Amino acid sequence: MSKYVVKRLLFLIPTILGVTLIIFSIMSITPGDPGRAILGPSVPQADVDEYNHKLGYDLPFIQKYINYIKNMVLFKNFGISYFTKQPVFEEIWPRFLVTIKLAFIGVALSAVIGVPTGIYAAVKQYKPFDTISSLAAFFLAAIPAFVLGMMLLLIFAMKLNWLPSHGINTFKHYIMPAIMISIPPAAQNMRFTKSSMLETIRQDYVRTARAKGASGVLIAGAVVAEKLFSIPGIGSLIVDRITYKDEPIIIAGTILISIVFNLIMLLVDILYAFIDPRIRSKYTRNYIGR
Repeated sequence: MSKYVVKRLLFLIPTILGVTLIIFSIMSITPGDPGRAILGPSVPQADVDEYNHKLGYDLPFIQKYINYIKNMVLFKNFGISYFTKQPVFEEIWPRFLVTIKLAFIGVALSAVIGVPTGIYAAVKQYKPFDTISSLAAFFLAAIPAFVLGMMLLLIFAMKLNWLPSHGINTFKHYIMPAIMISIPPAAQNMRFTKSSMLETIRQDYVRTARAKGASGVLIAGAVVAEKLFSIPGIGSLIVDRITYKDEPIIIAGTILISIVFNLIMLLVDILYAFIDPRIRSKYTRNYIGR
């Protein structure tokens, strides 16, 4: 099992390189440049070109990519933000902690709501509770997160004025974003829990895949919630800096999110392996077979 974990951790290296190459490629073909976006439309082109040259933005694509990878391998930070001139890591790390905190709150809520509801629905199969909860789960699993978030804002912030609409200053600020990102996964957890209890044959790889999928949904939901509720997380930072083509921030933030996502998937595999010896033996056989 330890060999499998090491192998999966080493697999992060080509994953990070691939993510970096994709983001660099996308940023290189999008219109605009940071000099024009930051200095404004009225500044002469010569000044914009000089600004881009100071940033190193006008370097060839391959040279920029190699320089970035070299600095990352040598732990020379993730560069300097084009927009604020601050070290990238100093900007994204506090926001990253906010995103992770919000995502973990969503994980806890989705489990607390979805699993007990699914168990009770299975026990009360064909009863009114089962019917109502199943219909609600189908609806909530299909509704887009941003639509749910806007409904919460309209009802609890604008109409009832019970909860704040933006920021993260108090515990109340986390309530609506946490509900927004946890309800769709909770609906999925409810359906999966109910079906698992009613199934006569339970396949381990299905449960593992479901857990991985839920983690991805929560991270994506956290990014949407940050923008909708004006939460200073890493997702909202990336979206804001796209306007300025702030490549160091965009690339570093995306890399950090991809690393966390891969680590979550690895953690799910490890937890299932410790819980179920059959999965552990499967991983062992797969590794030996290779």
